[in-house]
Amino acid sequence: MMESERDIHFMKRALELAKLRKGLTHPNPTVGCVIVKDGKIVSEGYHEKAGMPHAEVVALERAGKEAEGSTVYVTLEPCSHHGRTPPCTDALIRAKVKRVVIATPDPNPLVSGKGIWKLKSAGIEVSIGILEEEAKELNEDFFTYITLKRPFVTVKLAQSIDGCIATKHGESKWITNEESRVFAHRLRAQATAVLVGINTVVRDDPSLTIRAFFWERQPIRIVLDPMLRIPLSSKLVKEKSAKTWIITASENREKIEFLESQGVEVLLAPVEDGKLKLDEVLRELYFREVMHLLVEGGSITATSFIKDNLYDRLFVFVAPIIIGDGLSIGYTGVERLQDAKRHMLKNIYRFGHDLGLEYKRV
Repeated sequence: MMESERDIHFMKRALELAKLRKGLTHPNPTVGCVIVKDGKIVSEGYHEKAGMPHAEVVALERAGKEAEGSTVYVTLEPCSHHGRTPPCTDALIRAKVKRVVIATPDPNPLVSGKGIWKLKSAGIEVSIGILEEEAKELNEDFFTYITLKRPFVTVKLAQSIDGCIATKHGESKWITNEESRVFAHRLRAQATAVLVGINTVVRDDPSLTIRAFFWERQPIRIVLDPMLRIPLSSKLVKEKSAKTWIITASENREKIEFLESQGVEVLLAPVEDGKLKLDEVLRELYFREVMHLLVEGGSITATSFIKDNLYDRLFVFVAPIIIGDGLSIGYTGVERLQDAKRHMLKNIYRFGHDLGLEYKRV
């Protein structure tokens, strides 16, 4: 096996390890590491969650003395600064590894290029760019969070063949089948937080938790509620299985104090034309380390994110039904077809007779 083929082979394994923790390391990226000596894997590791040792450190500890003279494959540039954990570059240098193969540099200014420089300065051979696009796609939420200083935003829609997301009376449970809804829970598992508008809460009283399978954490539940209309009997207030944040412009102290007594966090945000300013909302969520935001609806909320270009991915579930004269995405500012937003189709999924269409905004 040639060196380039060997590098691809072992980097694929490192990416597989990183994928095991996708959605569980926020606000950190998900990272995998493989240590190879004499053409054989001597140890593996992945970053479990924020505050825990990074993938390189885990793999080095498992390798012990076998790490000396080895080649280390890691899906993201090793850190060179003190954060929640010590620098990974120092650990690699102490272990006397011979070569480090990196899929992609880290976009974080605290790390970017510095980890590579530190390794090279210690006499370690460094190779960069092996399966780089795959590594960037795996951590596209982290890259967006770091470079744009806002959460990576996924807008999820469930609709009929004719594009309706509810009947004209607002009924939307359930447009899609159970297989689609299980996959929707997997989208929640990838997210730091799930966001809906107050109309969805009033109409559907959702739990917004992951219930279709076991998951180690629940996403934060966020409600856009400008006038603080949330019913005090709603599941988002009563159920304590996940954190609930309500974003409002209301200064109703009595209701705010009651909600806070129930463990609900109330955040104030400015309004414009009766709607919360989404760019300000996302800025606040960034500072609160919300790396990946899943917007689940309803129509007004989804339309607002799309109109303001504050989203990165669309996931559309299409059910084999026709509703007609129902609710759909509202006005997004498009007057001419040439002004319509273009998207790149990334994946097509089949859930029984439902389709799942994953798009990336371009």
